[in-house]
Amino acid sequence: MHSTLAQLWICTTCGAIYDPAEGDPDSGIAPGTAFEDIPADWVCPVCGARKADFVPYED
Repeated sequence: MHSTLAQLWICTTCGAIYDPAEGDPDSGIAPGTAFEDIPADWVCPVCGARKADFVPYED
């Protein structure tokens, strides 16, 4: 279940969703980390796409 409070982001390459409420613990991104606060060198945990390849997800 996704948080309705935080903006979700979707990878335009593979469709993976970044949910700030969940973070990306496997990549060292703690739960509660806003997308804007993720380091610029972070990559999609599914396909390896760049952070720049993510766009805001509209439900």
